[in-house]
Amino acid sequence: MMDQDKSIERDRYDSRAQAQLQQAHGMRPAGALGSEQVLAYLRAPYIHYEAQIRRLLRPGMRALELGAGTGTQTAVLVASGADVVASDISPHSLALLARGLGPLARLQTVVADMESLPFDAKSFDVVVSAGSLSYGAPERVDREIRRVLRTGGAFIGVDSLNHNPVYRFNRWLQFVRGRRSRSTIERMPDIARIEALADGFTEVQVQYFGALSFAMPALARVIGEGGAARISDRFDILSGTRKAAFKFVLTARQLR
Repeated sequence: MMDQDKSIERDRYDSRAQAQLQQAHGMRPAGALGSEQVLAYLRAPYIHYEAQIRRLLRPGMRALELGAGTGTQTAVLVASGADVVASDISPHSLALLARGLGPLARLQTVVADMESLPFDAKSFDVVVSAGSLSYGAPERVDREIRRVLRTGGAFIGVDSLNHNPVYRFNRWLQFVRGRRSRSTIERMPDIARIEALADGFTEVQVQYFGALSFAMPALARVIGEGGAARISDRFDILSGTRKAAFKFVLTARQLR
């Protein structure tokens, strides 16, 4: 039985994707995908996420994307030449994904709950997630990731971090305004979650980004998006951003 918050999120994304499909007479509206669809000063974690995918994913491998949504991060997986399964709880989102990327032989879409994946154990070389970790109970999602990965497999994820009080307050406002469900706020990853998810892998790398992201919209109006991006990225390097970060990228390799 699907819990209430999960139903709310599925219906929210279903409605949004259905409206987009109808607007263009069944064709997905043209637009940037991947890191290109993110504002320049928020782009660094997504660029790093995509770089990790290009580094680890090869033709002949099999990759699973959790919470694929409408496919904004799926194209880089397909471009690797690997066999890709894009999964999501929202069927209309996956329909929009399929329309946008076209009939690709190496891409399959599957409606799936990330807490209980409909795939055999040890059936994927790489599992990826872009912003979806808070949409399931952490212990169940982490268990399923390890279950479906082959021995020696890898997980690559980009997501929000839940330590900085500025970002936590903003997410709470989104909940109050009806743009987030309560469970997604409570399940937003923190450093303890990152460590729990990385357990069982022998090679783990975590990069943190965006300690100043909250100030970037105002700064961009003065010096432009590119200038704001350079300042944000430079600050992260100099400060050793960790708990103050807006986003993180986890790359965990060699599952035992």
